[in-house]
Amino acid sequence: MENETQTKKLVDDSEVTKLENTKEEEKDTEMNPKGEVPALAEAHDDQTELTKEDKESLMKFETLNNQEIEFDKAKIGQKKKTEFRRIPVPLHRYTPLRSNWETILKTLVKHMKLLVRMNTRRRAVEIKTTKEVRDQGVIQKAADFLKAFMLGFELQDAVAILRLEDLHIQTFEIKDVKILRNDHLPRCIGRICGEKGKTKNAIENATRTRIVVADTRIHILGSFANIQFAKSAVCNLIMGSPPGKVYSKLRNISRRINERM
Repeated sequence: MENETQTKKLVDDSEVTKLENTKEEEKDTEMNPKGEVPALAEAHDDQTELTKEDKESLMKFETLNNQEIEFDKAKIGQKKKTEFRRIPVPLHRYTPLRSNWETILKTLVKHMKLLVRMNTRRRAVEIKTTKEVRDQGVIQKAADFLKAFMLGFELQDAVAILRLEDLHIQTFEIKDVKILRNDHLPRCIGRICGEKGKTKNAIENATRTRIVVADTRIHILGSFANIQFAKSAVCNLIMGSPPGKVYSKLRNISRRINERM
């Protein structure tokens, strides 16, 4: 019996709360019969609404004096960074550098618009860009040009790096191909060069490259494909193949290169 009385009380209380809520809603509708928004909400909306002048100012986009924007010629606020390169000079290249210093300055300063100086303390040639330089890749070409000259290439051959884009230098040692000891190493160098440089000149003319034999190191200047042809010929001579076979292969290589040209 007690449980039944408690449930009845709970039901009565819930019905009372419902009636109170409905009465409060009716009062609100009587106060605002037309469904108007309260004054606080209206004030808040008035602050967020835009005036006609604000709308017109937003609709007018910014222009550069009614001119079309040229993205290629647009100047960025950042300044161009001055790049710097330092090329070390070996001791055996001091005299050729002195004799050819004026021509090197003409090519780099007048034509390439770079700043060049010789740092005697560090024994290196230093290059720096100027404001007149437009292409940032110029300084890298100049550095490759000086590196080629320091490795032992003639000045005319090194200048070709500045004029042509597909030229680069590849260096390897004789011991990378075959380990030679005692008298076998100078004999191998003699086979590569030939009598009065005939073999080396034949490889250069057939493959259209330039080769420098500096002790046990060999430097090759040319395009990628031509360097591979010259390197294979030099490697065959290092391995001990007679010059006659190398000459026959070079003839076939020169034919292929002429057909491509």
